Amino acid sequence: MEAETIIESSGNVFADLGFSPEESTLLAMRSQLMGELRLVIQDRGWTQAKVAEVLDVSQSRVSDLMRGKWEKFSLDILITLAIRAGRHVELHLVA
Repeated sequence: MEAETIIESSGNVFADLGFSPEESTLLAMRSQLMGELRLVIQDRGWTQAKVAEVLDVSQSRVSDLMRGKWEKFSLDILITLAIRAGRHVELHLVA
């Protein structure tokens, strides 16, 4: 039986999967914003209809968001939706 090799994560799953530094950073930011938005929605107990109203998007867009269809959301729109949900978005550069 062969021993499995365990490779320590870099902290960014997208970088670990081989995406370029630029793309892996954008994907990680989009993923984090989507996760935060879903938590806000769940914590507030909003229905999809309420979310659509608050975020000023269609209910099908809310469904995409809740299902984690990250490829359908740009970083720009996710920032906009987070602000509409009452969140404060900041970018912190790390050396």
